[in-house]
Order: sequence, then structure tokens, then C-alpha cells
Amino acid sequence: MFDCHKDMTAFHNEKVTLTGTDRMEMHARRNAGRTRLNNGLDRAGHGLPDHHSQGSYAMHTMVQDADCDYDIDDGAYFSREDLQDDNDNDLTPEQAKERVRAALEDGRLLYPAKIHNNCVRQPYPQGYHIDIPVYRTLVQWDDNGNRTETYELASSKEWQVSDAREVTRWFKRCVSDRTEEGGRQLRYVVRLTKAFARSRKDWKEKTCSGIVLTRLVCDEFAAVPARDDEALRKTWQAISARLAKSLEVKHPVNDGNLADDGDTKVTFFRDKIDWALGKLTIFDGICTRAEARQAWDEVFDSTFFGKQPVPPSGNGGNDGGKAAAFKVDENKDDRRNDGGGMYG
Repeated sequence: MFDCHKDMTAFHNEKVTLTGTDRMEMHARRNAGRTRLNNGLDRAGHGLPDHHSQGSYAMHTMVQDADCDYDIDDGAYFSREDLQDDNDNDLTPEQAKERVRAALEDGRLLYPAKIHNNCVRQPYPQGYHIDIPVYRTLVQWDDNGNRTETYELASSKEWQVSDAREVTRWFKRCVSDRTEEGGRQLRYVVRLTKAFARSRKDWKEKTCSGIVLTRLVCDEFAAVPARDDEALRKTWQAISARLAKSLEVKHPVNDGNLADDGDTKVTFFRDKIDWALGKLTIFDGICTRAEARQAWDEVFDSTFFGKQPVPPSGNGGNDGGKAAAFKVDENKDDRRNDGGGMYG
């Protein structure tokens, strides 16, 4: 396969993963949302929750979006006692979410927070939104004095045993279990796959959710040392073969499914990934660097690859991609600018 590793790494670093500025903004937005919620609850005389980031923000797999269509998931974990009424009756899931929604109202936001099935969503004019799943913590003691905690999510109709932090832990285990560059390549392939799945504006509402894409990549990941481009293609080939047999995608930490067989969004993604793999069959024969870059540009609906510098070569540029006139930092730090915490 023609070596486009340096091009792919540069594309990931410049066009896919969040920039340092983006990360700082996400961190500031998350913290501002927490402050707004805590202030509102405090004014109403209610107890305050513990806050725990989750989803792609916590897993560090968020990707750039031209429309600032970012989903920041930030769970609010209350003690059971703090989700009771004045008569010490437990709040229903709807009542608990309404308490959070009301607390977010401070008269300064253009858009009001709204209650959804599994969260309270606060949209912002810039295009992003913060989803706040509401949890209560149930504490139990056994006969030996051992303490256990159970977490329940305020879902659409009932309190449902759930803890999204387990999904984050599952993903970080997937990363740490990979010896390939400490799991760096796995996280890169997750981000690149998410970027592809949303590379066209009209694909966004039709394709899989981020957690479905992440589960598929983690299940089918094919590491290729020092070749992000080849690892991406091989992983997509494995995903395509799997989805040709079944569209079912199991939840990573419980007995349910993220998607059932016949799911329309998984079907859409399967069809698009098959289309992309068709474009990449150019790598099965001899191709020029220009042809290789054009194929990746078509896949990602991009002009990035074709604009990269041409490495020096004595054979008209068809050098297998081994020469390079420029240097890409392939070990770019996966660090957040919100206190120096390492990714994963």
C-alpha cells in the first residue's frame, strides 16, 4: 500500500483532533456550565452534585467540526437525599431533570435548557451544547459493614442502573491494552473514523453515534506500526466485513445493544465505509503519490492531502512515499491544555 502515513498523521493533527485552543474552550465551557448549575441549585436551596465528564470529551476522541456542533457530556451525580422533595420523597426521573433544568435558568442565556430522555441539554448560540445526565447515588451496607454504591440515571420513565464512567474506563482499557505506540494509533483511528462518518454535512444526522463508531473501531482495530493510513484502511475493511454479517453492536459494559440488527444509522455508515473502501482500491495496484492523495481527499471530502508538499524524488514522485521534504511530528502529544492531564 502506497505510504501516506505522514500525510495522514498531518491530516489528523491539523484537521481532525481538537487544537489546543479548542480544548481550552471546551474546558472553559464545561466549567461554566457546572458553575451555572451549582449556582442555580444553591439559590433554590438544593444540594450540589459531583460532576464527572463522560462521552467523547472524557475519552478524548472529539473531532473538529466546522459548525461548532460539539456535544459536551457532563454527568451530575447527586446523593439520593439531595434528590428528594420537602417530605423526603424521592423525586421521579422527570422531577430530577426538571430541578436541573430550572437551576440552569439565570436569564442570561439566549436558549433555554431542555429536558431530553436521558439528560438535560443546554444549547449555546455558537452551535455547541452541554448534555447533563442526572444520576443519583444509592449507598448500601452489607452485614460486614462493607459499603457499596449503585448509580441510577434519570431516564425517560424510570431510574435506570447506569454509570457512563464505566464506558470511559472501558475505552481507556482498550487503549492501554494496545502495545502499538501505547494505544496512540487506536485513538487516532477512532478520531479519523468519526471525522469520516461526519465529513459531509448531510451525513451527520444519518450516521452512527460516536459510541457506536468507537465500539466498532475498538472491536476491529488492526494495528500497523508507523502506518496510520494502513491501520485505518485495514480497520475499515474489518468493520465492513463484520457489518456485512450483522449490524448489531453490543454495549461495551452492559447486556444491552447500542444498535440492533437492521439499525438504519449503522446501515448508512456501512454503505459509506464500503464506498470509501472502493475508492481506496487504488492502493491495490501501483499508483502515484498524486493519485494516492486524491483518493484520501475524496474519502474525507477534503483538499488537504493534495496540497501537501511533494517530497524530493528521482522518479517523478512515485517513490512509495518514503522520501519527505517536510517533517511531521508523528508523536504529537495527546495533552490537554486544561492542567496538563494526559489523554487516556
